Amino acid sequence: MSTDKSRREFLTTAGLAAAAGTIGIASPAEGASAARPARTGCVKIVAVCCSPRKNRTTAAALRAALEAAKQTGPNVKTELVELAGLSIPGEPAVGLPLPDGVKDDWPAVATKLADPGVRGILIGTPVYFSNMSYLCKAFLDRWMTFRKTFALADKVVGVLACGGKRNGGQATAIRSVQDCLFCHNMIVVGTGRPGSRFGAAVWAKDFDMSKAAIGETVAAAQALGTRVAEVARAFASAG
Repeated sequence: MSTDKSRREFLTTAGLAAAAGTIGIASPAEGASAARPARTGCVKIVAVCCSPRKNRTTAAALRAALEAAKQTGPNVKTELVELAGLSIPGEPAVGLPLPDGVKDDWPAVATKLADPGVRGILIGTPVYFSNMSYLCKAFLDRWMTFRKTFALADKVVGVLACGGKRNGGQATAIRSVQDCLFCHNMIVVGTGRPGSRFGAAVWAKDFDMSKAAIGETVAAAQALGTRVAEVARAFASAG
């Protein structure tokens, strides 16, 4: 029998086991679901900005979403993580070693997301050619780390996409990100009532970079943050 392993076999054995150990993710029995975190008084929502430009429109939209999330209850804590300037190489996602001298900031980001205290996650991406940014794709490819143990199962997640125009491909970018999230047994939510949509499609011109949000699509970002927090709080209360 050949000793060569396929890519899939490698990812489900040594490669992912090593990755999980690096960030301290427990490995449950084969086929078992990730255990829900113990009930606590605090619900934390982490937003990840996948724009290669720091502190720009996508980050502003996510801040609006997080502010809305905090309004759902006094026990909601929030954090914004910007990937701009970080190194998230793709080689480890397929079990390949990092090239010499290449820095990897993924373990620090992964630790934040896998924290049992994090009940909700927001993912924001700018739109490039009707799809997610290259940085968002690299970020999601590295979620192979979580897939073996379903470390993100039952966490609530919402997606926001920011386009340069009102009809700039936000819808297809959101759905592309959501396709990845469904593979992790996460609870994928949209913006909720009254204008429920499957994600927050925002327009760059609706945000002032130095001041408060000013445009109509700000409501979509706020609605997404509210919905993620509401569902996360409901699950936290259920234990």
